[in-house]
Amino acid sequence: MEPTPTLALAVVVPVLNEEEHLPKLLESIAGQTHPPEQLVLVDDGSSDRSREIADTFVSAHSWASALALPARPREHDRLAAAAELRAFLKGVEHLREPWDVVVKLDADLILARELFQAMRTRFMADPCLGIAGSHLSVRSRGGRLVPEHRPAGHVLGPNKFYRRACFEQIAPIPPILGWDTIDDLRARLGGWRTENVRLASEESVHLRAMGSHDGAVRAFRRWGRCAWGYGAHPLWVGLGAIYRMARRPYVVGGLNYAIGWVDSALHRRPRAEAAVRARAKREEMRDLRARSARLLRPPWALSREVRSKA
Repeated sequence: MEPTPTLALAVVVPVLNEEEHLPKLLESIAGQTHPPEQLVLVDDGSSDRSREIADTFVSAHSWASALALPARPREHDRLAAAAELRAFLKGVEHLREPWDVVVKLDADLILARELFQAMRTRFMADPCLGIAGSHLSVRSRGGRLVPEHRPAGHVLGPNKFYRRACFEQIAPIPPILGWDTIDDLRARLGGWRTENVRLASEESVHLRAMGSHDGAVRAFRRWGRCAWGYGAHPLWVGLGAIYRMARRPYVVGGLNYAIGWVDSALHRRPRAEAAVRARAKREEMRDLRARSARLLRPPWALSREVRSKA
């Protein structure tokens, strides 16, 4: 009997001072129902025990390797320089052949046991799937697991699975704020689908919620700069700022989101190419029209829809 065809999965994990979370991620990678064919741990100049933890794991797993990058000079906002993406791309350069899907993972995750096999199955079932990621959960202040916010159609950076043909088509991904939306937009421009996948069983856990690493205010301002980077429509940015004012930190978060976008526009910070920016605006306006149509739907139409589904 011939073996069941599968896809070779290569995982790259950028690491910077993650001694608290890295052991949990590595345990969840080793505990996958179908581990990856290869894993590259890219230490981006850690000053804690992260490199030691990575080396210990590599010595016990033949399919894992470690890459140590030189320490980077101290930066006011490391994420603004897309250092994480740069470390990921360095890891991709060190992958062994063959590989069919490359996975970027943040170091502060605990993966669902069936994640890799479920994503392999999804990519094999849909040849047009270019980029995918699994839904993530975070712990609330009360300790309960709740779904992490994710914009529709946008695969967030903490776990991104790239089909090789798609990855090579959209390369090079620009190392600027907004890169993890630019890659999605480029993929869809090239005819690929992007998808957030909900697993049938458990979900992966994000140990550190998006934007909580170095302060919520800075995170909101950075997200505004991301919106400039990928080419968000000004109306979308304005409505997004209002929406964010209702979230913690109240008012201040939304204001800083708007300030980040305006500051980037005034300083003409780097951004995606015109085709990507145009695609972003088309998708946002389509989304706004769909939301407006739902809000303006008369009550009797909604009641008919509910009855038809009953």
